[in-house]
Amino acid sequence: MTTTILITFCSLMLIAYLFDITSAKTKIPSVILLLLVGWGMKEISLFLGFTLVDFSTLLPVLATIGLILIVLEGSLELKLNSSKIPLLKKSVLGALLPMILLAALLAYAFHYFGNYSLKISLINAIPLCVISSAIAIPSVINLDSREKEFIVYESSFSDIIGILFFNFIALNETLDLAAFGNFGLHLIIMLVVSIIGTIGLSLLLNRIEHHIKFIPIILLIVLVYAVLKAYHLPALLFILLFGLAIGNLDQFKKIKWFKNVNTDNLKNEIKRFEEITIEGAFLVRALFFILFGYTIETAEILNQDTIFWAMLIVGIAFLIRAGQLKISNFDFTPLLYIAPRGLITVLLFLSIDPKDNIPLVNNSLIIQIILLSAIIMAIGLIAKPEKEKTEEEISEV
Repeated sequence: MTTTILITFCSLMLIAYLFDITSAKTKIPSVILLLLVGWGMKEISLFLGFTLVDFSTLLPVLATIGLILIVLEGSLELKLNSSKIPLLKKSVLGALLPMILLAALLAYAFHYFGNYSLKISLINAIPLCVISSAIAIPSVINLDSREKEFIVYESSFSDIIGILFFNFIALNETLDLAAFGNFGLHLIIMLVVSIIGTIGLSLLLNRIEHHIKFIPIILLIVLVYAVLKAYHLPALLFILLFGLAIGNLDQFKKIKWFKNVNTDNLKNEIKRFEEITIEGAFLVRALFFILFGYTIETAEILNQDTIFWAMLIVGIAFLIRAGQLKISNFDFTPLLYIAPRGLITVLLFLSIDPKDNIPLVNNSLIIQIILLSAIIMAIGLIAKPEKEKTEEEISEV
């Protein structure tokens, strides 16, 4: 039994790696292929009469760890300077406005057609409005640097804002002045914790001489995230700020504390830390989407009661995105199509209190929206002319 599990696990991870390295040629996001592998495994197991394994309790854990590593990986790659400020503004705008507008439209529809309260309607609508960094970031590896940076920022901010928005609505009985004051206090606390955590973890990277140093630091990052999340603080903001800070040490040379730090040595350690983070993110991401595909029921994909709503929601989401890109003066191809739903949608959906759940927002709707948005992204990436990308790369050189 143990040997079978090892063979299966290693084979699946090697298949995932093959998908990852061939996606540059095929332009098909590896997540779609991973979902197909997981779903195919389940169908083969059913055909052969094997007992199915229940991964429902493992998926939220993998999703959380994967989200941490993916946002950390993306933020470590981003370089900050004054020239990035316009891009940051557009990224925040791209994450915030479409989410608020789509959530408002869906909440009104749930309220009007289902006679649910606006609070319950919003709680069920928000998970459908968040762009998944776990799917978007790995899928844009072949885009030019400006497009890639926009997607990394936008999807990371979308995850953070989505979690903040969801928790704010779900945890407050009434949306009064006290609720907004408490929300502002949480953000201030989060910024202070992020600064302290960044300094502390940077010191560890610089001072630890033991041959095992990066895994303990990653575990500490996950631990801090979990503790902050337990207190309903925007924990993902800590991950983003930490990655941006240690990935942009040159911007902090004027700070007195950094004068006592060997930044050259620290840069080498950060490079190694980034490599381990990238490989860890690949492993967890691949495992999550294979297992998520394994949990998908064929009947849920083909559910006719929700497919119209899924297509309508995805269509409205991309119409709103087109308007946002127009305002931000971005080309539609391929950015218009890169707005997948994924990890955060699943996590927030699972976080809805059963008493607040709207019957329409069920497993079928979630799965159909995730698959439709991923397929649209794949079509957009495939349709992007290779010649255009090559010319951009040449001009950059």
